[in-house]
Amino acid sequence: MDLSIAAILAQDGITTGAIYALLALALVLVFSVTRVIFIPQGEFVSYGALTLAALQSQKFPATCWLLMAMGAACFVVETAGLVRHPERRRHAPRTLVMLAGRYLLFPIAVYAVTRGVFMQPLPMIVQIALTLLIVIPMGPFVYRLVYEPIAEATTLLLLIVAVAVHFAMVGLGLVMFGAEGSRTTAFTDANFNIGSLSVSGQSLWVVGTAIVLIAALYLYFDRTISGKALRATSVNRLGARLVGIGTTQAGRLAFTFAAGLGVLCGILVAPLTTIYYDSGFLIGLKGFVGAIIGGLVSYPLAAAGSILVGLLESYSSFWASAYKEVIVFTLIIPVLLWRSLASPHAEEDEE
Repeated sequence: MDLSIAAILAQDGITTGAIYALLALALVLVFSVTRVIFIPQGEFVSYGALTLAALQSQKFPATCWLLMAMGAACFVVETAGLVRHPERRRHAPRTLVMLAGRYLLFPIAVYAVTRGVFMQPLPMIVQIALTLLIVIPMGPFVYRLVYEPIAEATTLLLLIVAVAVHFAMVGLGLVMFGAEGSRTTAFTDANFNIGSLSVSGQSLWVVGTAIVLIAALYLYFDRTISGKALRATSVNRLGARLVGIGTTQAGRLAFTFAAGLGVLCGILVAPLTTIYYDSGFLIGLKGFVGAIIGGLVSYPLAAAGSILVGLLESYSSFWASAYKEVIVFTLIIPVLLWRSLASPHAEEDEE
């Protein structure tokens, strides 16, 4: 390996590591706020990439149907909750109007807009905005349908449910998108030469977007009231509840951010590689390795660990391409051993 090849591999590693970093941050956010190890995080990557690919090929994205179905299910669950709690019936008419707007009218509006424009050649920015509008609301919908009823369950039960949600979303992905993969149009075809190294404009888009999003998340958690509420919930759920912070709203917001980061990762990575209905699982697992390096609590360590995963994957593909996945996932073993030896153990009931 000479210096030029090493530089090319480093470029690829940093690009993919930036994707893994965003997913790792989403996983840390969801776990710290809700105690959910969100295994289906990668499915939002696939949904976002394949929805954008459908729009670019002027096909109606089937995720619109899924969005309406999930919204209708949320409306039924919320309405059943009103029936079960007589004390809420006094405000039932106004509540039903709000619920209908959130869970029925909004998905129908998204469906109508998509149906009206998907046959037209849309600018890239409009395609991306429409993809975000379709897929991001699925995050809080998943939380409302699956996790909110069991929010106080044990971490093990939440993990088992996350596995079930993953399989359900993968199966729905196969039904909606089929077994064939898709690749989207690159944001730019520009290439920049730095000495003997050629840097693609798409890679710069990926790294630049990751840096901007990480900075935006830092400012959000540090400067805004809702961000501080999320951070308080992640530190102490009971204490946050005692001072009036709604942990349910915090959970929905965390899942919204996670879905948004997943969709953006799918949009960024789709021009670089072919995405299939189940590709998100492997991408999400590599983000999970980065999150584990951060102990599922530290955002900077999770981001740094994800860059390390990207570089390790890139150089492994050169030296031992058949074993690159094994090498990447083996990285989690010494990290877990070190954390097991260095951190005191506590029973879940004591935490």
